[in-house]
Amino acid sequence: MNNSLRNKLFIMMVLQFFIWGAWLPLIFGYLPSLGFSPGEQAWILNAFPIAAIVGMFFSNQFADRNFAAEKFLAFSHLIGGLAMLGLAFTKSFWPFFGLMMIHCLLYVPTISITNSIAFASMKDAQKEFGIVRMGGTIGWILAAWPFTFILVDWDKVHAANAEGFTAWLGAVLGSGLTGDALKSATKWTFVVAGVASLMLAAFSLLLPHTPPKKKAEGAGESLAWLEAMKLLKHPFVLVLWVVTLADSFVHNCYFNWTGSFLGAAVKDGGVGIPGNWIMPVMSVGQIAEILTMFILGATLKKLGWRTTMIVGILGHAARFAVYAFLPEHKEVIILVQVLHGICYAFFFATVYIFVDAYFPKDARASAQGLFNVMILGVGALLANSICPWLMQEKFTDAATKAINFKGLFLVPMFVATAASVALAIFFHPPKSADASGGTAATPH
Repeated sequence: MNNSLRNKLFIMMVLQFFIWGAWLPLIFGYLPSLGFSPGEQAWILNAFPIAAIVGMFFSNQFADRNFAAEKFLAFSHLIGGLAMLGLAFTKSFWPFFGLMMIHCLLYVPTISITNSIAFASMKDAQKEFGIVRMGGTIGWILAAWPFTFILVDWDKVHAANAEGFTAWLGAVLGSGLTGDALKSATKWTFVVAGVASLMLAAFSLLLPHTPPKKKAEGAGESLAWLEAMKLLKHPFVLVLWVVTLADSFVHNCYFNWTGSFLGAAVKDGGVGIPGNWIMPVMSVGQIAEILTMFILGATLKKLGWRTTMIVGILGHAARFAVYAFLPEHKEVIILVQVLHGICYAFFFATVYIFVDAYFPKDARASAQGLFNVMILGVGALLANSICPWLMQEKFTDAATKAINFKGLFLVPMFVATAASVALAIFFHPPKSADASGGTAATPH
């Protein structure tokens, strides 16, 4: 793969994940500020996982066999970007839910589509995918840091009367919005995400042509997703699929709770980080992910599929353990965000590479969608439904309204530990992918 093509794929990934990273971290606190009930909040949050499930049966089939992937990407981000812009100016539930559903139905499938475009352009996915996918990590980081200048209490900055650029910059960075003001300003995250989506819609037309893959001669199923589902008859694929559900649940617990945990006052069991620094602190994990992506190929060859994935899952358990037992140590909480790189690259990115190695060529995008049903669909659906209930009903004192963060974080810690044990005992892929109709795979 030449440098020009690699750069295009890299930029594609930057914009793809910039969009998601711009609006996701703060939406959990924004929805209550609009007066939406817990049930309404759940519907809005679950638009994303619902779209992941629907996308497997609709969009990925088109991308696999009926539609050029880069054109599908352009169309999806054009309409999805306009819907995202509309969210910034919507206060009522039904319009908000409708716009979010439109965006998600079009955005979620593009995660698989961008992977498919990248894999179709690569000669050695194990060596090249980590570098290209690192663009998504950088995109998420870039989405977080501008908000240190957007979510600012400018009245406080002006009152400081700072002289000189350095003093002014210090006043800006130290004057983050809090409380209701922070929640109100969160609408700008949708504006930023919408603009990025429209940019990717235009850029998609510059990507390499990725034509639809015709059904292989002699293949028995007319739908690509059915051929992907058919591979669940292999025990090692089924085990990985179920473990992926558990790890996705844990992963989404992190996004549901971390923003509130970081922003809560120390006296309330939180970390006490200013509002304009919550997203940058969470982005530390993506910064660490860059290094992890660089070493992913070498790690896979050294440790193999199973051990690499187990390390990724245990990264979640370690991070929630630190949250539960060391909440008063702000520096440690910030530092432990680096585990996100291991959590994502060593499990989720490894799963994507594994799928590319083990699934038939004409159904790989749908095979990616099969696992995205767990990663972005069912796992997120469970987390978005269970997490608010756990926080508000099971781990919040009815009288004081104080959240028992320690008890809350022990739940995903134990789930992650159990998932890693299950993977260690039951996941035994063959040394080559011939058993499931894919191409030969080196790690095992």
